[in-house]
Amino acid sequence: MKPTEILSAEHRVIEQVLNVLEKMAAQAEQTGALEKRDASDAVEFFRMFADKCHHGKEEAQLFPAMEAKGFPRDGGPTGVMIHEHEQGRRYVRAMADAIKNDNAKEFARNGRAFIELLRQHIQKEDHCLFSMADQAFSPADQASLLAAFEAVERDHMGAGTHEKFLKLANDLADCYGVAHATQAETEHACCCHH
Repeated sequence: MKPTEILSAEHRVIEQVLNVLEKMAAQAEQTGALEKRDASDAVEFFRMFADKCHHGKEEAQLFPAMEAKGFPRDGGPTGVMIHEHEQGRRYVRAMADAIKNDNAKEFARNGRAFIELLRQHIQKEDHCLFSMADQAFSPADQASLLAAFEAVERDHMGAGTHEKFLKLANDLADCYGVAHATQAETEHACCCHH
């Protein structure tokens, strides 16, 4: 398995929770109320799974490996992706603030902006960036990245954390009537071979 296949599988799980967030935003707009626990769970998913785990692998491992192969950060694809990660973090912080302030309208506004940003971001990575990486990396590079990804899961996330957030993604999906990422996709979304 290639490191980019793991990242792409993680995208499917992130998209699942984006679909949940879309329903939460619509509900908040319609009712003017916020289901605070579910909204907080979604924000926690985006902070831990999407950002700390997924973006963490990209920013600490994939992007530097691509830059070592000659892809520029300034004005290049990795720089654009990092900028979008930072933009996404601002939306997630704004959603968290809206939950704390019980402001359904602000939660929905920032949630919708985050959804739009991340869906476009995922498309760029799946259809452009990951292809560039696959072409640039030798089998030895791929193996080294896989080992680095496993270290992120083990050392930075902690045992069982990945599975905890996959379960949270499915629980939220069930609550909001959203389809799960397929079993094959969620199995590939974990590089630690549990």
